[in-house]
Amino acid sequence: MRAWLIYQLFLLLVITNAMPVIASLLAGRRWNWPLDGNRLFLDHKPLLGPSKTLRGVVAAVVVTALVAPLFDLTLTEGALFALLAMAGDLCSSFLKRRLGLASSRSVPLLDQLPETLLPLWGLQAALGTTISEILVAVALFVVVDLLLSRLLRTHNKH
Repeated sequence: MRAWLIYQLFLLLVITNAMPVIASLLAGRRWNWPLDGNRLFLDHKPLLGPSKTLRGVVAAVVVTALVAPLFDLTLTEGALFALLAMAGDLCSSFLKRRLGLASSRSVPLLDQLPETLLPLWGLQAALGTTISEILVAVALFVVVDLLLSRLLRTHNKH
């Protein structure tokens, strides 16, 4: 197993998945257009919720494409990586809305697995990874994300 490659995969996942949050912090309410247009699904619950915005997806795709060459990926592969990560994130949001959970509610594993497995599996050939390297990178991302989420929740209570 190649530790450096796993670290790179982890870093690429962090960059991609952090971009919607960073874009929100930088832009405030500007360009804050919900992807679902505030539409309801057949169950009369939000399709995705207000936190899934065009701004977030665009930020993730553009920035990931631009940093992709640092990870030996083309701009197109970087954009595809981000699109797959965002698709995974949207799938988890869709499922959470079906379960009646609020947009800000955290669900361990459901919040991390789709957005990490989809891009790593979908670009496995371009990334040159083994299944075990993908699983280790995903596990690392899940653990760090859960720890950071817990720290931020604890910090925000004080």
